[in-house]
Amino acid sequence: MFKKFFAFFISSVLLFFSFSAAGAEGEFLIDSTVEYKVSETGITRVIHAITLENVFSNFYATTYKLRLENIKADNIRAYDDKGELDSQTEVGNETVIINVNFPDPLVGKGNRRDFNIAYNASGLAQKTGEVWEISAPKLSDKSSYRFYQVSLLVPDGFKSEAYMSPQPVNRGYLDGYKTFVFSKETVSKTGITAGFGDFQVFSFNLAYHLENPLSGNAAVDVAIPPDTSLQKVYYEVINPKPQNVNIDADGNWLATFMLKPRERIDVTVKGSVQIFSGPRQFPKPADETLAKNLLPSDYWQTEDPDILKLASTLNTPKKIYDFVSTKLKYDYDRVKPNAVRLGAKKALESPNNAICMEFTDLFIAIARAAGIPAREINGYAYTENKVIQPLSLVADVLHAWPEYWDKAKQTWIPIDPTWASTTGGVDYFNKLDLRHFTFVIHGIDALKPYPPGSYKLGTNPQKDVFVNFGSLPENRNPKITLSYKKDKYKPFADQKVTVNVENAGAQSEYNVIIKTIFDNDEKAEDLNMGTIPPFAQREFSVTIPFSFFAAKTPGNVYVLYKDEKLIIPTAKREVIILNLIIILLIFAVITFLLLVKLGKIKPERVLYLIHIKK
Repeated sequence: MFKKFFAFFISSVLLFFSFSAAGAEGEFLIDSTVEYKVSETGITRVIHAITLENVFSNFYATTYKLRLENIKADNIRAYDDKGELDSQTEVGNETVIINVNFPDPLVGKGNRRDFNIAYNASGLAQKTGEVWEISAPKLSDKSSYRFYQVSLLVPDGFKSEAYMSPQPVNRGYLDGYKTFVFSKETVSKTGITAGFGDFQVFSFNLAYHLENPLSGNAAVDVAIPPDTSLQKVYYEVINPKPQNVNIDADGNWLATFMLKPRERIDVTVKGSVQIFSGPRQFPKPADETLAKNLLPSDYWQTEDPDILKLASTLNTPKKIYDFVSTKLKYDYDRVKPNAVRLGAKKALESPNNAICMEFTDLFIAIARAAGIPAREINGYAYTENKVIQPLSLVADVLHAWPEYWDKAKQTWIPIDPTWASTTGGVDYFNKLDLRHFTFVIHGIDALKPYPPGSYKLGTNPQKDVFVNFGSLPENRNPKITLSYKKDKYKPFADQKVTVNVENAGAQSEYNVIIKTIFDNDEKAEDLNMGTIPPFAQREFSVTIPFSFFAAKTPGNVYVLYKDEKLIIPTAKREVIILNLIIILLIFAVITFLLLVKLGKIKPERVLYLIHIKK
């Protein structure tokens, strides 16, 4: 007598959700391929192609159930090669259960039933800012399947791949779609997360509260978001305008404000940041800076025996990342204002009490001990789920992650071992997502400069960091302006001119080479002023020589940068007149002495006349 198997159950949960088979273990062999075909609008057509093969001659399936959690599914159908299959849908608050009924018994060991369940899902692909982000479920119980494979089809209009985790076993192109194939082994570890787009854009509005407690004037530096190899910042407003913006050895941008005695001011900084999917050409750090990014600190105990022992075997960034992301466990109870930073050594001693600072500090300490320059980044990281992707620098809810120096690529590589741990192994090593926005860099100093959100006054400070998805501003070019100030002209001396180079534009200007030309001299003097951020200014001096009859004194000095041309008139005319006066005086003296010698003029008579005039 044949036995019916009434229910076959599959479940699905959005994002870090899973598929699992239950209730028929051992009676059937299951093969499944799942295709996610994303449309240009983000609606995803999902097709589960399922094969059930009888293991025994006296068992057969009559019903199959597919459960979807947190997925808005519509246009649902079940079918096989003969046509539509009878199906019913049960809709709950957060679940959709699709019941498929088989019309005829399929009896016999080894017999196979092939069928499909298809539906539209509106939540798997979402456009966040400039990037299409796609998520697909993981396979929670791979032992239930003999074969399992996932295909992701993405329209060519979604631009280039920004990041993907895990890596597919195969890539291709078919009828206007990029195709990515994932094996049972890869999707059983984590769900698929992918982003498509050349860059992401965030807008930001930051506030800094500054105070000068001294009885004299004081200069106060604050860190504003800088350019890096993975981000470009466009500034709209810095109010009040800073005295200058300088760049420290780690690449931080420090805006300087002059405060009067006992003065308090609020500084507003507004702009946009463009975050790229891969490193762009960017100035390299000095060798001296990289050497300092190997040194120990109070939080990066590179000389500790336990850390040195780990570094002897964990001698690559990937090995360190894997160790840190699996060794430490995130402690949500520690996410509170003024959380004590444990540092690398204490993180090892208390691996279950880590937040993002400890994940970062332990990676940096081991990397530096292994001879790999590493540093800490403080910044903003966008997340929809703070349990899965937590933020733990509580000052306006910031985040910390490490970077290491890739000697072969000659660039800093950001990674996030914290999110690798809390997401259950999503790959934040091979390519970081487009959600990490750098505020400050801690390489030479483990604490300073302080990030935005830390400049507060009073016992009940307000929120000072606002970041949202944005778009590139229309006016986003640098604008270099030139001006000068001449020292007062002094006879018989070289004249000094101070040239001011200011960036009045929205973005930084790189490799600023200023040409200085005397008159029409073809030999221009080139001065490399490096990088000039927005609101920054640099100065240099030009010496205009004094020379006999102005033979080496130019009439004009030309200062050139691209289309900018500054003409500095010199004192050449005054030099010539002065030379003529000197020559006339010398000639008069010589003539006088000659006339005296010839007896034409008597000195006593001249002195007498001078005396009479007096």
